Amino acid sequence: MDRQDGHLFPETSLVLMASDASASASPASGPSTDASTSGQRPEPGESFVLLVEDNPINQVVALEFLALMGLKTQLARNGQEALDLCEREAPSLVLMDIQMPGMDGLECARRLREQQAQGRLPRFPILALTAHALDSDVADSLKAGMDEHLTKPLDFLTLRRRLARWLDLPQLND
Repeated sequence: MDRQDGHLFPETSLVLMASDASASASPASGPSTDASTSGQRPEPGESFVLLVEDNPINQVVALEFLALMGLKTQLARNGQEALDLCEREAPSLVLMDIQMPGMDGLECARRLREQQAQGRLPRFPILALTAHALDSDVADSLKAGMDEHLTKPLDFLTLRRRLARWLDLPQLND
């Protein structure tokens, strides 16, 4: 990481604003990166976020952001894994990368919305988290059933504000 400007390598597209994030909160434990881990599940009434991301560096950064916000998280590395995890336990919200090998984020969102329409899953927000920022990309995300289209690079405070639209987030420590 280039410590002077707080950015990760350009190809990762996520930004770690360490001064913003670490000054605001300190997680009780680091994020889980194992999709089979069930110990990070929320108690009733807590938010549970499923991160669907195939890039290992983006996974670490996004999971750390979510942990700093006090959110329980689980990682899916592709669209099929996300479908399987949602069928086992529905998340409060999904952060979905668009470009992934195998099933991409758009197809995964369509399938999740289809299962919700059939009553097989409860309704939860799906937010695209992608470097694709053209108007046509936003339109494709919304057409696939996403509720919002967040573009990378994304900093901690921006992500927190966007998630606060959909989740009751724990207060940050001063």
